[in-house]
Amino acid sequence: MILVHNYGLALFFFFVSMVCWGSWANTQKLAARTWRFELFYWDLTLGLLLAATVAAFTFGSMGTEGRTFIQDLAQADSSSIFNAMLGGIVWNLGNILLTAAIAVAGMSVGFPIGGGLAWILGIVFNFVLVILDKGKPEGNVTLLFIGVAVIIVAIYLSMLSYKRLAQKQEKASAKGILLSVGAGLLIAFFYGLVVKSLDNSFVSGGAGNLTPYTGVFFFAVGVTVSTPIFNPIFMKFPVEGEPVKMKEYFKGDLKTHSVGVLGGLIWMTGMVVSFMSAGSANPAISYALSNAAPVVAILWGVFVWKEFKGAPKGTNALLATMFVLFLVGLVLISMSNS
Repeated sequence: MILVHNYGLALFFFFVSMVCWGSWANTQKLAARTWRFELFYWDLTLGLLLAATVAAFTFGSMGTEGRTFIQDLAQADSSSIFNAMLGGIVWNLGNILLTAAIAVAGMSVGFPIGGGLAWILGIVFNFVLVILDKGKPEGNVTLLFIGVAVIIVAIYLSMLSYKRLAQKQEKASAKGILLSVGAGLLIAFFYGLVVKSLDNSFVSGGAGNLTPYTGVFFFAVGVTVSTPIFNPIFMKFPVEGEPVKMKEYFKGDLKTHSVGVLGGLIWMTGMVVSFMSAGSANPAISYALSNAAPVVAILWGVFVWKEFKGAPKGTNALLATMFVLFLVGLVLISMSNS
């Protein structure tokens, strides 16, 4: 398999992951013109599994390092597979909530609140896992948690900006915020669960027995088996609009379905490059840099989708400050690996 061990190159791939995880929701926005998010989600899941499988049989089976994907499957233990799949299940429920939040409140709200909360809690969770595995923290703990504190302020400004917009438009703001918070509380833990399934020879902090590509594959399996459980609930009890029937999914044309699959391919590309590089930094930092998706989503939501057009005076200043604080937090976390 192919892994990245150089921290500078890993930073580049963490940046790629950040862009992927902050951009996939554009496909939902495109599909939303004619397609409910609950229907979009079936195609997203297909794209995730497809990308993880292709990565396992290519990058996960090439090169001379470690085991190939097939060799890893042959020796994988049940607890490692369970942890990776559990990571997929937890992420999936959280991501459905995030997708619902984006449908209700937009990318520039759902991501900073949901993604930002997941960012903070995930850093702490992965930090604890490193201590449990290594017996001590790695990197500059002070810089890491100053960065976390800065991001907390940015999340607060995002919530404040959305409340101002909702009041101007005379619509309830609580639903979008609550969905985002629920998403963040769940998504925070998926990365650490997958890392826990990995062989410590390949990923710093890993305590399991899978290669990164096999861990990502079983993560995708966890998503795939849980979508038929979670998504029908949202179809029957939608956060907005009337209930939607499964027969509506089969009325979509190839272009509509392709947009959802593309969203899954984009997100899983970020997952693959993050885990192929995770051995170059401790999991708390790997997670923090890869999951800086709110920085990217803010740009898409504000400047491309114009989600805050018509917001009260002073909202743009709050958004600009929020974006700068996310960037500052990202830089501090990057520096904390030294």
